[in-house]
Amino acid sequence: MKKARPSPCTESDLSDRPASPREREMLREFLRLKRIMERLRDREHGCPWDVAQTFETIAPYTIEEAFEVAEAIARGDRRDLCEELGDLQLQIVFHARIAEEEESFDLADSLHAINDKMIRRHPHVFAGAARPADAAAQTRHWQELKARERQQGEKGSKTMPESVLDDVPRALPALMRARKLQERAARLGFDWPDIAPVIAKVREELDELEAEMRAVEAADGGQSSADRRIADELGDLLFAVVNLARHLNVDPEMALAKANLKFIRRFKKVEKQIHESNELMAGAGPSLEQLDRWWEEAKEEERRD
Repeated sequence: MKKARPSPCTESDLSDRPASPREREMLREFLRLKRIMERLRDREHGCPWDVAQTFETIAPYTIEEAFEVAEAIARGDRRDLCEELGDLQLQIVFHARIAEEEESFDLADSLHAINDKMIRRHPHVFAGAARPADAAAQTRHWQELKARERQQGEKGSKTMPESVLDDVPRALPALMRARKLQERAARLGFDWPDIAPVIAKVREELDELEAEMRAVEAADGGQSSADRRIADELGDLLFAVVNLARHLNVDPEMALAKANLKFIRRFKKVEKQIHESNELMAGAGPSLEQLDRWWEEAKEEERRD
């Protein structure tokens, strides 16, 4: 006997349900933030710095705040994450206020757009469609819906993109953009079916980098040309490593962020040993071999913890 499909969540379920006391507090605080920004942007009584900002000048701060959110997540620091999410929300309200002032859109328009998009891209939740088997199936379905929407948007646009890669944002961090480009190419079948050739490609790119390094060392060419060739080969290697991360379902940006934090933790322990040894040795610095031993001790200590 087939299970009855659960009834879809309707628009009235979302909008007509009375707000709980905590939800009302959320709305009050969000409205308070919006009004704080309005006051800060007031030409006569506001803050000169906030008044002077534009989309372009604020964008770097928005990116920075997003990375600080990611860093708090990587550290597992929930208190800091709470604060960083607030900072990121400020950026959203800031951009929306600038848009409202130039009468292009306001915060309500932005919220309406994302609400509609989330409902549209989850028909299994909001429209009674069959539920995807798992998260991977839902991801594929999401990408299909997104591609369909993009095609429909392009039909009404005067400038049709020539490639599926054209609308991958150039402002993304390089590792993130590399993964996005690879994902887009994979939708057209430009991808390996399993991980073995992906690993082989990483080894191939490393071999090519080493070969270029040997060629540069043996040649008498200009340094700038040599640096450029080595940078090209290193870029190819990094791109191949990002592809390996994609096949392992690992976010390369987050993986590198965690590696950075791990390096900081371990190096601080080595630093402590350096300071203590300098006191004992009256200023004589430790050897590289000693530094390496302390590094290995720091690694072992983390494994025990």
